[in-house]
Amino acid sequence: MAPALTAAPLGAHTSTGSSASTRKGGATLRTRMLAVRARKGDGQAREALIAEHLPLARALARRYRRGSESLDDLIQVASVGLIKAVDRFDPDRGHSFSTFAQPTIVGELLRHFRDTGWGVHVARGTQELALKVRSAAEAIETETGVSATPRQLAERVGADLEAVVEALGALQNRAALSLATPAGHEDDGDATLADTLGDEEDGYEQAEARALLGPALRCLPPREQRILRMRFVDDLTQSEIAAEIGVSQMQISRLLRQSLDKLADLTRNRPSKHDAAAGTVAAR
Repeated sequence: MAPALTAAPLGAHTSTGSSASTRKGGATLRTRMLAVRARKGDGQAREALIAEHLPLARALARRYRRGSESLDDLIQVASVGLIKAVDRFDPDRGHSFSTFAQPTIVGELLRHFRDTGWGVHVARGTQELALKVRSAAEAIETETGVSATPRQLAERVGADLEAVVEALGALQNRAALSLATPAGHEDDGDATLADTLGDEEDGYEQAEARALLGPALRCLPPREQRILRMRFVDDLTQSEIAAEIGVSQMQISRLLRQSLDKLADLTRNRPSKHDAAAGTVAAR
């Protein structure tokens, strides 16, 4: 004989569901009462409302944690967002406090990432879009199992494709590497990124100067070439040059100034006043 089927009394299920609903309703009512009292300036009610919703702040901090970001720091930021939500919440509008507080806390976390999480300066609009793009990329990969394309990301966040590509580039360059970071090649031993960077080489500038001044110097009279060599190569003073040449120091000063003016004109590829005057005389 088959065992008789028995059903649990209907009243037992109704009692369990009713109990959970009652507890939830009681918690909502308590939250509303605390919010009303806090809005009227009751400090104890404000502190109680904050304490009761700290688990929400911690949960959101864990959800938005990225990389090596300190969880304790994020919990502090989320708690600041919670306090702002408590101070701004208006229970008379009919919204639940948790529904109001969550976007306020998330906004505080996103501002923290925007202001402190970038190693290089990025425009605020690009930072905000980059965070949205990253969240969209994670969501699409979870849904489809493959990485999202820039076009899919643009459609998901409602932004232009070009702006999304720029945001992706910003994410890739978000953190700056220290120059003391190892170069990453086994053959390099203890080499760092700083060792792979070039240094300024004065020799190139000097070679360029010689290539530029050489033809210009050959256009000067031998006497002026000699004076320039004595002054800038042999490092003689104007008085010493004057004694060597057999003229006054004032004449040496004037000759140096004229020679330098000629060189400046020649290296700028424009005729000097002396060349123009010579051309005028030749034309006559």
